[in-house]
Amino acid sequence: MPNIGTVLKQEIARIARKEQRGELQQLKKSVAQYRGQIAQLKRRLQALEQQVRRQARGGGRSAAPAQAREDDEGPQLRFSAKGLAAQRKRLGLSAASVAKILGVSALSVYKWESGKTRPRARQLEAISALRKMGKREAMARLAA
Repeated sequence: MPNIGTVLKQEIARIARKEQRGELQQLKKSVAQYRGQIAQLKRRLQALEQQVRRQARGGGRSAAPAQAREDDEGPQLRFSAKGLAAQRKRLGLSAASVAKILGVSALSVYKWESGKTRPRARQLEAISALRKMGKREAMARLAA
């Protein structure tokens, strides 16, 4: 017949293992959940960093479609920095003169032509009207 002390030790060890198993399952579930959250946060961080790189590289191109979705009432107006510079040269005007016709500052025209910024919808409409203008009409607008 086994000693009562050894039986008691074995029973205590068995119950302790049973308790540990339950707590260990909880910890494993928590660890799995935390790993999933960490992976999700890493993916989100990577997507945000990618978006920042795109905006820094593209000069805010991703903001333009958001504006276009909001301003669906008018026709879609195109804009290119080279096109504005070519239009200005075709009319034989300085950047300050074009700025006066469009109702903006000369610095705005310079930044649009260099591609650093993009004009807002209101200015895009004025630039569209400038495209349809001839030299005489542009000079008349400047004189007025």
